[in-house]
Amino acid sequence: MEQKYAKLIFEDEGKEILLPIVVGTEGEKAIDITRLRRDTSYITIDPSFANTGACYSEITYIDGERGILRYRGIPVEDLVEKTSFIETAYLLLHGKLPNPDQRSKFSNLLNVNSMLHEDMRHFFDGFPRGAHPMHILATMINALSTFYPNVDALSLSEHIDLSAARLISTVRTLAAFAYKKSVGEPVVYPRHDLPYCANFLNMMFDSPVAPYEIDEEVVKILNVLLILHADHGQNCSTTAVRIVGSAQVNLYSTISAGISALSGPLHGGANQAVMEMLRKIEKDGNVQKWVDKAKDKNSNFKLMGFGHRVYKTYDPRAAITKKQCHEFLKKMKIKDSLLDVAMELENAALKDDYFISRNLYPNVDFYSGIIYRAIGIPENMFTVMFALARLPGWIAHWKEMVDGDNKICRPREIYIGKPLRRIED
Repeated sequence: MEQKYAKLIFEDEGKEILLPIVVGTEGEKAIDITRLRRDTSYITIDPSFANTGACYSEITYIDGERGILRYRGIPVEDLVEKTSFIETAYLLLHGKLPNPDQRSKFSNLLNVNSMLHEDMRHFFDGFPRGAHPMHILATMINALSTFYPNVDALSLSEHIDLSAARLISTVRTLAAFAYKKSVGEPVVYPRHDLPYCANFLNMMFDSPVAPYEIDEEVVKILNVLLILHADHGQNCSTTAVRIVGSAQVNLYSTISAGISALSGPLHGGANQAVMEMLRKIEKDGNVQKWVDKAKDKNSNFKLMGFGHRVYKTYDPRAAITKKQCHEFLKKMKIKDSLLDVAMELENAALKDDYFISRNLYPNVDFYSGIIYRAIGIPENMFTVMFALARLPGWIAHWKEMVDGDNKICRPREIYIGKPLRRIED
């Protein structure tokens, strides 16, 4: 294909430069400014990187205008319908779905590496009771690097299945242990005879006085939620993983940075904020009043779970969680008044030109919290569940960066501070 260029004209200086146009697989267009500063002494300025492509990637394709999300070319709708979370994790890591033999080997690696080093279990005693599980998780994952010190850029490129399986499986155990610590209950060890999601549920909810009965419907819906959150391109936490990892930081500390980014309320904490909002609206009993407040420029109230940085139409993940939420609650014979509030709120907002004209449609966080609540997962664990799901995506992006042109990330800035000053005698 013939190379095309964009012409950049500097009117004040009477010069121009041709910059290569890059076209992605799905027709996305970008201007390659790699040599801009070298040839012109100029840089670009793009706060929050809203218009900046930081890398080339083969992992996830998102079309925000058309509401499309694909992992390795496969629509997320197909993955939810036809695969498990573990198969989707394998797809993100390897670029293809596993055959039966590959799936069996990968599942075995997950089981073998599900145990936490026993010395690490005692670390939990150092956290105060009631400590947020997300902060415990970030700290414990960083500590893993001292127990597996060879998980660096070189070892990962040679042992991706082992490194990924150890982390994906160990973090599941850490998450369950963190929850048990937060509620003051004894930890439950992983079982070799249970698949990934069932094992996690058992570690979360089994107890010496109340044995947990695993329900296949709960296992199925948990697989769906984890698949939907497995990757989402260059979001805040994934970008943090790539930036920290570009310094050849070990895998565990790199993932810990991603978890710290995810813990913020503007990223991973949104579904918990949705639940708090729904309870507030339910207590008041007047949905329209809160819709009007969200429209009032003098009010600081926002409809949580509406709108998305990328999607300018209905979030495809939200469409799936909405359908799955209704079906799951019906199968489990669960009546949740917050679902009724959520439905009424969505209907009111989507009939209002204010929200439609601003592309404020429900996103994945709007219904996922209701499902987690029905499963029995407490709200302070919602962000931990997000981290658990996002691990395969983070590792895939880390590996892609390591295997590619791994230069350390180093953005520039436009200095707007004081000009040259001298210290007076």
